[in-house]
Parts: sequence; structure tokens; C-alpha cells
Amino acid sequence: MQSVDERTARELRGLARVLVRSGYADHAAITAALTEAVQEDAPSMDAAALVPLLIGEAVMDLNAESAEWPAATDPDRLDAVLSELEKLGLVVVRYTSDHHAARQALEAAPDPKGLVFFTDTDVWHAVDFSMLELKLWHPDTANVAPGEPLLEDVLTLLHEHDLPATFDEGRIEVTLDWKRRVTL
Repeated sequence: MQSVDERTARELRGLARVLVRSGYADHAAITAALTEAVQEDAPSMDAAALVPLLIGEAVMDLNAESAEWPAATDPDRLDAVLSELEKLGLVVVRYTSDHHAARQALEAAPDPKGLVFFTDTDVWHAVDFSMLELKLWHPDTANVAPGEPLLEDVLTLLHEHDLPATFDEGRIEVTLDWKRRVTL
């Protein structure tokens, strides 16, 4: 990456880092996103040569760190909470592109009890800042409000799984170390 400025190189590495560490994007999706970023931000670079290097570097860094992680990580506990919510009849949408896709999943579900979702950018924020925003909606797509049983049930479940969470301005802020094991 010698032919791009330091800032662009840092941004491309950062994008590769969050895409790989998210644990939700597959190799093809990561490759496509990074290829687009290289073509836009570093058009003089050969994306076909650079993208595999960016992915490889991010995977190597993650693998080195994950050797020191505990057997169960915060994202593992989050997955357990989301599975329990699904069993309770909530629609759970993970790593979606936007709220429109989440709403479509809610509307397609038979007799949903509500919707909990988070976007790809929510996960990227969690990777870098250890806070994931969960959105929680009623079946009619209205946001939950403080004191409502649905919100209290979700917050209780998060706390029972050692995931500190608070409701703030229409979303649940979950404090967690994003240590998700990844296989690409």
C-alpha cells in the first residue's frame, strides 16, 4: 500500500478489520465491500491484489488475539439471548443493511411478538467501541418505550447473560467486548 497515503491505508485496514471481526460477513461479502472501497478510495491500486492482503492481515490479527479469549465471549452470550428471544416469538434480524430489511422480516413473520435487530454498522461500532445498539419494535413497528413489558423482558434477559444494557433514546445500548470467533 505504498502508493496510497497513510490515511487511506489506515481506513482500508480499518474497514477490513471491522468486516472480518463482525463475524457475520462471509468472504465474498468482505471481498466485495473492500473491492468497492479500494476502487473508490485508492483507484490507482490493483484491488484484486490488495483486497486479499487486507483480508489476510485482518484474519491473522484476529486469530492471534482470539487464542487468548475465554471459551464463552460476549457475542456468544448475545447469541444465546437472541436465540431465547426467537423462542419467545420475537423476530431477530442480525447484521442487516437497514431498518427496511428488518421491517420486511417482521412483516413476513406469522404472529410475531416483536422485532429485535441490529445493522452492520451497529456491529462495526461494537467492534471498535464495545457498544452494540439493539433496536426493539412492537409487531406494528412502533419503538418500545420505557417501562413496557417487552423492553423490560429483553433488558432482564440481557442482564441475566451478563450483558450490561440500558435503554436510551429509542434503542438498547449493550456494553460488550466484540470478540467473535470467525472462520473465513
